[in-house]
Amino acid sequence: MEFKHKPVMLTECIEGLEIKPDGIYVDGTLGGAGHSKEIAKRLSNKGILIGIDRDEEALKAARKNLSDFSNVKYVHNNHDNLKEILEQLNIEKVDGILLDLGVSSYQLDERNRGFSYLGENLLDMRMDKTQELTAQIVVNEYPEEQLANLIYEYGEERFSRQIAKNICQERKEHPITTTKQLVQIIEKSIPKAKQKDGHPAKRTFQAIRIEVNDEIKPLYNTIKTSIECLKEGGRLCVITFHSLEDRAVKNAYIEAKGKCICPNDLPYCVCGAKSFGEIITRKPIIATKEELEENTRSKSAKLRIFERR
Repeated sequence: MEFKHKPVMLTECIEGLEIKPDGIYVDGTLGGAGHSKEIAKRLSNKGILIGIDRDEEALKAARKNLSDFSNVKYVHNNHDNLKEILEQLNIEKVDGILLDLGVSSYQLDERNRGFSYLGENLLDMRMDKTQELTAQIVVNEYPEEQLANLIYEYGEERFSRQIAKNICQERKEHPITTTKQLVQIIEKSIPKAKQKDGHPAKRTFQAIRIEVNDEIKPLYNTIKTSIECLKEGGRLCVITFHSLEDRAVKNAYIEAKGKCICPNDLPYCVCGAKSFGEIITRKPIIATKEELEENTRSKSAKLRIFERR
C-alpha cells in the first residue's frame, strides 16, 4: 500500500515556522513527508532538513517523496530523543521544529498494522516495528487494574472498568489476537444507548495505541527539550489530535515561557524564573472550514507555536 498522509494545517505550519532559506529544520514526525516537502522547497542549498520517524515504512516513503532534494538527513529514531539525534549529527541548535503527533492516515488505513478498529487484523499498533511491546501484549498480559487505568486515562473512556474486566475474562478462555476480537469485547462492554458518539472502540484503541508507543509520558519533556534545541528566534510548531497531547504541549509552553512570582515591591527577581521565549498562539490554531471538508482527520487538530528568545 502506498504511504499516503494528507498533511494537516500545512499552510499554517509553514507560515508558523517562518522558514529561513539557509536554516536548519527538523520534522520530528516525518511520515510521508507532506509537511517536509514544503519545508524543503523553501530551503537553499545551504539549508538542512532533518526528517525523523520511528516507522521505517514512513522513512522509505519520505525518501521517495523527497528524492529531488539533496539536503535532507533521514533518521530512524523517536523525536523524544531529539537532543541526542542532533548531537550525533554535530548540530547544536536548529531554526525550527515541527511535530505532527498521533497516528498517520497510512498507519490507520494499512489494516495489517492493527491500528484500526475496522475489519479483522492482528493486534499490533507499533509505530516502530522493531520494538517488542505490541497491543497483543498489553491486552493479554497487563493486569486488569492497569488495563482499566490506561483505557480511562489515555482513552477517556467512562466504561474502562467494564472493558478491562471483560478483556480479562475473555483472555482466560483464549488469547485475544485480532482487532475484531477486541472490538467485540468493547461493544458488549458499553451499553447500546451509549454507543452513539462515534465507534464504541475508538477510545479504547486510542488508549492502547498510546500505551504501546509511549506517546504521552515523554511528551512534556520532549516539548521542553525541543525548545532548548532552538536558536534564538527559532520556532516550534506542534499539532495535537486529542486533549491529552494538547494539555502536555500547552503546559510545557507555559513553563518554558516562565513567569516571575516575586512580590511587586521587590526591586529585582529573586524567584529564579527563567524564560525561554514566547507563546505565539494564545489560542490554538484549528483547521479552516475548507480543510475540514477536504480532510476529516483535521477535525480535532490543534496547532500551537512557540518562539525561542
